[in-house]
Amino acid sequence: MIDLYTAATPNGYKVSLALEEMGIPYELKVLSLAEGEQKQPEFLAINPNGRIPAIVDRDADDFAVFESGAILIYLAEKSGQFYGGADARARSVVLQWLMFQMGGVGPMQGQANVFHRYFPERYEPAVQRYQNETRRLYEVLDGRLGQAEFLAGDYSIADMATYPWVKIHEWSGVSVEGLDHLNRWIAAIDARPAVERALQAPPRPDLSDEERVRQAEKSGSSIIQR
Repeated sequence: MIDLYTAATPNGYKVSLALEEMGIPYELKVLSLAEGEQKQPEFLAINPNGRIPAIVDRDADDFAVFESGAILIYLAEKSGQFYGGADARARSVVLQWLMFQMGGVGPMQGQANVFHRYFPERYEPAVQRYQNETRRLYEVLDGRLGQAEFLAGDYSIADMATYPWVKIHEWSGVSVEGLDHLNRWIAAIDARPAVERALQAPPRPDLSDEERVRQAEKSGSSIIQR
């Protein structure tokens, strides 16, 4: 059993998506970031950096893992899924695209989101800097997806890491217009049943009440407790 400490953010959804795709039972523990629950001593004992997501693997002597990329690798190795199998080169390709997200898409789009939506004053050079860099990274993804169905060829934790960020591109003011391969990839992942379930863990904040009810009714999730 996995305890998942999370919130409705792209990094949080990476892990709920992986757990749903891998069919690993988990208990959802949603933290209120606005109330600073991620900074409380109980959570800092799990992740000293005070950020979500984090997991505790109860089946491994309550082993704690933090940092979303590290969690994805841990779960992929634990389940034997979505990490290139026994082929070292295939695993390396998965890891390369996972690191592309961790070191590029996440940080750049995260800053684009902050300066576009939340910064107290509109500082246009910063907005343009991060939006343009995010768009450039999207173009790299589009080029790769013109060569392969998914980022590492087969569907993998690299896609699970990248999708929750690209999915909310509009929040950051970044367009995906003209990126046909990237849009095809988004639609393909949208259609996966595990993805719909994962976006209920916790529910996406941009969903209407009707959409939340509809998705909850269709869920069939691996969550054992909300």
